[in-house]
Formats: sequence, C-alpha cells, structure tokens
Amino acid sequence: MGRLLVWMALAIFAGLPGAQAQIYPSRPITLVVPFPPGGSTDAAARIMAERMRAPLGQPIVIENVGGAGGSIGVGRVARAAPDGYTFDIGQWDTHVGSIIYKLDYDLEKDFEPIGLISNNPQLLVAKNDLSASNLAELVTWMKANPGKINFVNQNAAANVTGVLFENLTRQKVQFIPYRGAGPAMTDLVSGTVDLLVVQGAVALPQIRGGKIKALANLSAQRSASMPDIPTADETGVPGLYMSGWFGFFAPKGTPKDVITKLNAATVEALADPAIQKRFVELGLDVAPRELQAPEGLAAFQKTEIDKWWPIIKAAGIGAQAQ
Repeated sequence: MGRLLVWMALAIFAGLPGAQAQIYPSRPITLVVPFPPGGSTDAAARIMAERMRAPLGQPIVIENVGGAGGSIGVGRVARAAPDGYTFDIGQWDTHVGSIIYKLDYDLEKDFEPIGLISNNPQLLVAKNDLSASNLAELVTWMKANPGKINFVNQNAAANVTGVLFENLTRQKVQFIPYRGAGPAMTDLVSGTVDLLVVQGAVALPQIRGGKIKALANLSAQRSASMPDIPTADETGVPGLYMSGWFGFFAPKGTPKDVITKLNAATVEALADPAIQKRFVELGLDVAPRELQAPEGLAAFQKTEIDKWWPIIKAAGIGAQAQ
C-alpha cells in the first residue's frame, strides 16, 4: 500500500508545471533559419544544431523560412509558444535592419536573447581595375572624380554602410540595387560595378583567386579568420564599421531556466575546437565569451539598434530599396 502511495505521489508531481519544466527538453526543438538553405546563416545554424544535440539530449530540427529579408521567419518565432521548442538564428538584417519592413512584432520587446554566436566580418571589396587599393586612395580618387563611383546595394546592411561611408567621407556614391550578393559578386568580378559590401565568407574565395580586391574589413579589429585584411580605421576611413553577427533568440516569455539550458548548450558548442575550426573556414569569428551570455547579446543588440536605426530613418531607407 505504501509503495502504491509513493507511485501515485510521483505521478501527481510529474503532472505539475514545475516538474514539466525540469525535464526540458523532452522532444525535438525547432531552430528557424530565416533564409533559404545554402547560405552562411544556414551553414552556421546546422553546425551549431548538431553540436548542441548532445548537451540538450534532443535533436534540433532546422526549419528554413525565407522571405522579406528574413522578417517572415523571425515573425514565425515571435508568434511561437514561449516554451523553448522554437528559436531562431538572427543577425543584423533580421534583428536590427528589418525595421525597413512593416513588422507585426517588436524587435526590442518580443524576443528573449539566448546568446551571441559569432561576429561575421563584412568586407568592402572592389573590382580589380579600380585605381584605389585602400580607402584613403579611394576617397582621394572620388574627390578628383565626383559622382563616378558606384556602390552595390543588395540588402539593408549594404545600403546603410554606403550611407555611413558618405557621411564619414563627405563623398557621394551612386547606389545600384541588386537582389542578392550572388549576382552582385558576378558583376563585380566582371568589372561592371565598382564597390560591394559583403560577408567575408562570400568574398574570400574571389579575393584569394585574384578576381577582386579587398579594400577593408569593416570591423573594429582585424578578424582571426582573415587577419591579412586591414580595418577601415587602418586604411583611411575611421569609424566605417559594419560587422555582421549571428545570435540565438527565443520568443518573449520563454522561461528563464529554459533560456539557461539553451545558452549552456550554445556556450559548450562554441568552446569546442572543432566548431571553432568550422567557423574560421566560414569566415566567422566566435563571439567573445561575455557576449555569449543572454545579457551580453541583449546589450549588443541594443548598441546596434541605437547606432543604426537613426541612420536608417534619416536616410529614408525602405523595403523598396531591397
């Protein structure tokens, strides 16, 4: 009889909300990638998902939800149940730059940061026959040839980088809209366009193949994954920063203990030398340890928003530019 009562008590306890929370996760978790398969966002997500499976004890299933610069996929997460079974891999375009769209969610209020994963160096690259080999030479050439340089605008990040470049140098560029980095890179290699801002991982094969040249890494410091490329500060335009990044976000209201478990799995994955090696191959720098914490990502995103939203609004950048 006593044993029966013990089993009944355990069964009742297991039905309590607190007990359910203690066994998280008890089923597969969905990681929303807000872009189609094949890009660097998708690659980083799959690398992390596979490595996080062991510490979580459950598989992480990738769900690619593309469209509207990633805002459709992020909206799917904003509306998901805050139970830890749906989160996204976000970045500058989706969690800062997407204010160019009419969003039905709040980028600052509708998500719980899990942790920053990586800093993704953005490069300002040029066609090979451009006379300038660094930013100082580029500005000098532009002063002597006003209005003759063109600048590819393939996404919000590239657009605002071009605006920031204009503000810092007091020189104007001709923006040329493209629907993606792929077609833009093809035309840069052929010499049809002059300048392109693109993630380092995309540009490195063309740079190393001698088909285009790098003018600057748009990060505050040189990248461990491409240490030979100098920063904008070093080459003539101090403050020209546009470093991409990846971070994990969950829906607002996700329990703190669940966020803690997801964060712990994230941190463990990023500490793995094999993962670090894969990131270097992708042209990604693992985020500093302090920014891997939920509070670190929250503060980092706030700094990005405070910097870029005024520039986006002042320039009148909208979705029609994409």
